[in-house]
Amino acid sequence: MPEINEIMGQYSELFMLLSAGTYTVAFIAFAWDLASSSKALRAMDLNAAAAISTETSALKVPVSAGISTSASADRAASGLGGPVGIAERPSSSAPRTGEEAAGAGQTAEPDMHYSPVRRMPARIGVALTVLGALIHGAGVLTRALGAGRVPWGNMYEFLTTGAFVAVAVFLLALIRRDLRFLGTFVIGLAIIMQVAAAVAYWTPVGHLVPALQSYWLIIHVSIAVLSSALFTLTFAMSALQLVQSHRQKRVAAGGADKLGFMRLVPSALSLENLSYRINALGFIGWTFTLMFGAIWAEKAWGRFWGWDTKEVWTFVIWVVYAGYLHARATRGWTGTRAAWLSIVGYLCVVFNFTIVNQFFNGLHSYSGL
Repeated sequence: MPEINEIMGQYSELFMLLSAGTYTVAFIAFAWDLASSSKALRAMDLNAAAAISTETSALKVPVSAGISTSASADRAASGLGGPVGIAERPSSSAPRTGEEAAGAGQTAEPDMHYSPVRRMPARIGVALTVLGALIHGAGVLTRALGAGRVPWGNMYEFLTTGAFVAVAVFLLALIRRDLRFLGTFVIGLAIIMQVAAAVAYWTPVGHLVPALQSYWLIIHVSIAVLSSALFTLTFAMSALQLVQSHRQKRVAAGGADKLGFMRLVPSALSLENLSYRINALGFIGWTFTLMFGAIWAEKAWGRFWGWDTKEVWTFVIWVVYAGYLHARATRGWTGTRAAWLSIVGYLCVVFNFTIVNQFFNGLHSYSGL
């Protein structure tokens, strides 16, 4: 059994602290991006509405009432001809009020590709997130070197590693899609996980308990961490989907758009479709988590299934996400119902990790507390 390197353990805690600080600044940058972009978009809409109103007022004045000969010629050349009243404009070109213009549609495309518009706060947020992830990865690595094993033997290590994987998955997704609107929520969740690990679940670097000293730990837990990271992304997207759906209904009904920052977020349908695909990947991973856990249980305790509390809740999570995928694909459970099912599944993941690990006695009581 390798010796414990406490110096590496201390370096790991320092890296975790530095990464949490970096994530906090990135969180502020992403929030700044949402706030500043919302104001800029509203100003653009109001300017456009004012320009349309000015053009409409000009069109109401007949040529014989003071428009110069040159202006009349210009209008004729452009196809407007003689006296043109507002009634002659197509109904689709009717001017909108400032509130209507400010509340119309989203700026984010459904395919979530990057637009040519540069959002400096968002770019700063991404750069700081990359820096924080590098520091965070160094913290996970030094924890592993200090313990001489993979760093997910207790709740502290699972949380810190899980937060790192969630951020890494988010950064990888940014390569193909403009998901910077998720930055505030994903980085916020990562900060919460790191704070919870340091405050509530801190455990000094040490050896694994005998039951965990198996190569199945690497297989089983690594897939569980990756699946949980994917579910973290879909949780954020489902929460945004509920907000965006409510906003779209309000605007469609003629109400004021009070959530201007949501114009940077794709439509509720686009969020739902992407969340569905990511949840499908996470569900496959969770299926392997359940299967490999059963195989490991047979190796360790001589049975595949024993109705231990942890085993039951792992199965409950699988059932919830299976129900979500089935209901959306075959029963037409789309929209807010699908979003709520996705959120319930993630809450089950959180309950399984926190409450079950900490307060339920069983063969899987490896919290380290």
